[in-house]
Amino acid sequence: MERKYDQQAYNKKWADKNKEHKRYLSYKSTTKTFIKNYANPDDLEELKKIIKEFQ
Repeated sequence: MERKYDQQAYNKKWADKNKEHKRYLSYKSTTKTFIKNYANPDDLEELKKIIKEFQ
């Protein structure tokens, strides 16, 4: 049981120390899930336009 708490403590410490990176990873994951599972063709076209603007 002690090992579980050690891992939880490490995870919390990492998250507190890396807030921006954690947010980045969360947004990236959310975006990928949306594209793969929920986006319709219109959404994908809009995303393509947005991506072209940033390239």
